[in-house]
Amino acid sequence: LLRHFSPIGFWGLVNNAGISTFGETGWLSMEKYEKFADVNLLGSIRTTLAFLPLLRKYKGRIVFMSSIIAYFSLGNGIYSMTKAAIEKFCDALRLEMKKFGVRVCIIQPGNYARSTKIQPPVSAEEIWNELSEEEKAVYNKEYVQERANFFNRILSEGSANGNEVVDAMVDALTSPAPKARYMVAKLKEKALVFVCALFPTVVMDSILSYALST
Repeated sequence: LLRHFSPIGFWGLVNNAGISTFGETGWLSMEKYEKFADVNLLGSIRTTLAFLPLLRKYKGRIVFMSSIIAYFSLGNGIYSMTKAAIEKFCDALRLEMKKFGVRVCIIQPGNYARSTKIQPPVSAEEIWNELSEEEKAVYNKEYVQERANFFNRILSEGSANGNEVVDAMVDALTSPAPKARYMVAKLKEKALVFVCALFPTVVMDSILSYALST
């Protein structure tokens, strides 16, 4: 493995892999939960553990791609779950690596769906066809269509300036004093995170419930 690296050693690792999907909790199969946890969470952990000895040796940097969705969910709870877990993994790792001179940074992008194409537009018909009979007995096609329209509208409002996230990643890798967290998001997205972090849960639930009903 070492023969593939330059003489300066191995000093930077970026865990960027991620997949996303849409659907309320009961709409998604256990297999889908396992797939998302394997790619978004366990994939980053596996890669980190594989390179950790080299990163300690060369006092390197580890960068993780999280999301502001780690703080709240609007129809993609499965994605939020994995990003919240990555945040906690990084919090533990950052403290543990400090004594070795290894910096651990988290990138928290807002809505960049138009840049990354991580989530294609969702089809209400496809969602309905994949629902179990139990879920179809609880929901109706009109509700699924409303949720799909809502989520597709969010996707269409995503920023196309993906270079902003790349710039944060570069700074995390090269800055003499990198930040623990880089939140790269619009002002209204940052405000939503602020409310979620500092206000009682009932306040955030009210805001998100209103957003979902509009």
